[in-house]
Amino acid sequence: MKFSRSEADVFIPDGAPAAAALARPPHLCIAAHQDDIEIMAYHGIAACHGRTDKGFTGVVVTDGGGSPRAGKFASCTDEQMKAIRREEQRAAARLGRFAAAIQLAHPSAVVKDAKQSVVRDDIRAILSAMNPSVVYLHNPADKHDTHIAVFLRCLEALRALPREQRPPQVYGCEVWRDLDWLLDGSDKQVLDVSANPKLAAELVAVFESQIAGGKRYDLATAGRRLANATFFTSHTTDRSTALTWAMDLSPLVQDENLSVEAFTLGYIDRLRADVAARLKKFG
Repeated sequence: MKFSRSEADVFIPDGAPAAAALARPPHLCIAAHQDDIEIMAYHGIAACHGRTDKGFTGVVVTDGGGSPRAGKFASCTDEQMKAIRREEQRAAARLGRFAAAIQLAHPSAVVKDAKQSVVRDDIRAILSAMNPSVVYLHNPADKHDTHIAVFLRCLEALRALPREQRPPQVYGCEVWRDLDWLLDGSDKQVLDVSANPKLAAELVAVFESQIAGGKRYDLATAGRRLANATFFTSHTTDRSTALTWAMDLSPLVQDENLSVEAFTLGYIDRLRADVAARLKKFG
């Protein structure tokens, strides 16, 4: 694969040839920033960890240059932060035994510009080369602008594939806005992430440049997953110790005529109707 930016980084933790690493039946996550993968797609990391019959690949779209910084990182320049975050992502890939970690190194401004095709083209190249069976993306109700832009570029790339090459499972995952508000049942995809909690914690803790300034993503990620498991059902005991929620994005991927706005607002409309019905039932 050739990418549009010379700074793009393809890292194979176990040193295997890239073609062999990417040929493993893959779980693929395409995320906006370094550390998003470990927060939103641990389900896929855990499913492939230590396996030889399948592999997990993580793709980071942006370059990390605009990251907030504090503590010992407070005086770092954008170029220094890019290098630091690139190495943190590589360290996470080694720890998580990824098949590959790909960092496309696009500035956020480029990702947000729908008129530019370079991001979509890079993502399509990855999808075509890998033919993944499961894909983890940001969800279209996320509140981070760059996450939404990355999601849209991913959707464009997926829809540009021949229909028979589009992955059968595509999840929209929670990062900046959790998805507890999705209705239980078909609206809420339940991803059990109880496996290997030590690994789950260590993966997020790798990103010291983000945690050192007081953003305790390590604690918050574990807390959210535990809260999801505990508050999932009110009348049964917990069956899992950690859960994450996701949307099923497969309808959006398969139907080019389905509006992203209509699809996303449908979840909100169903929540509104559920709240109204419950109030009416006991009023």
